[in-house]
Parts: sequence; C-alpha cells; structure tokens
Amino acid sequence: MVAGVVLAAGEGRRFGAAKQLAELDGRPLLEHVVQTMSATCDRVVVVLGARAEEIRGAVDLHGAEAIVCPDWPEGIFASLRCGLAALGAEPDAVVVALGDQPSLTRERIEAVLAAGLPLARAADGGIPSHPVVIRRTALASLTHPALRAATPVELGPLADVDTPADLDRLRE
Repeated sequence: MVAGVVLAAGEGRRFGAAKQLAELDGRPLLEHVVQTMSATCDRVVVVLGARAEEIRGAVDLHGAEAIVCPDWPEGIFASLRCGLAALGAEPDAVVVALGDQPSLTRERIEAVLAAGLPLARAADGGIPSHPVVIRRTALASLTHPALRAATPVELGPLADVDTPADLDRLRE
C-alpha cells in the first residue's frame, strides 16, 4: 500500500495569512495537492496545525483524513512524525508532499516512487525538493538528517507558495 502525508500545519507567517486557503484557479492551494495525492495514493493523511478548524471547513479533502499535530510549532519534522504515526505500520511506502505546492503532479510522485529506494526525494538541479518517498524499511530509522540526505531523483523545479508574490506567479 502507498500512503501519503500532506504537510499543511504552518501558520503562513511569510504569506501573511493561511496560505492553505489562498485561492488558485478557484480552489484553495491545499486542495490542489490533496486531490493529486488522493488520486495517486491508497490513503492520505493531511497534517494540520495553525487554523486547523478553519482549513478543515474550507478545503475539500477528497477522502483524505485530516489530523491536527499539537506539536506543529516545532516545525515540519514534528508534523511529519505526526502524519507517519497516524498512518501506522500498514504502508509499504509513504509519499510526503507539502500543502503549498499546488503544481505537484501524479507523474512527479510516480517518478520518485519508481526509484525504488528506501528513501528518495525529488530534486531540482541537485537541490532537495518534493515529493519525498519513505519505504517501510526506512521508517524505523528515519531522522531529520537522514531525510535531508535522501537519494535525489532529478525532476526539475516544483513551485511552492511562500508569499503572495509566489502565488501571483502561479496565476500568470
């Protein structure tokens, strides 16, 4: 089974609002990512934190399960641990994506999965990107440094939205 974790717990400080709810093509940013992940993975968990209830009420989760990470202020790795714990030991592989990357495609996810490595991630010119794939064999020993050192699969850029200007560029 291939499961997915969508990390969407941040408060959007640089964005100045809940960027998960910012609209692109008439839908919240987060919905784009969740829809792609739900079409690719057998089960998807969306990790929320800041503004969790507001986001849960405004985003079509396409069958994904929303969970709230109480430790979200500690950072992205805390949210990842929370999402992995919610999935349990069932998945053979877990695809990790960010909720602020609405351009994520099924093909990009499948390319990283096809690498067949215990721990792999998309790359853009050698710079780590998303998605990340964590196979069951790597889950038990997963650490933040190990995640950063995941084998790269060169796929080119994947835009993320950190500021309103980033969103404007996607709308062009």
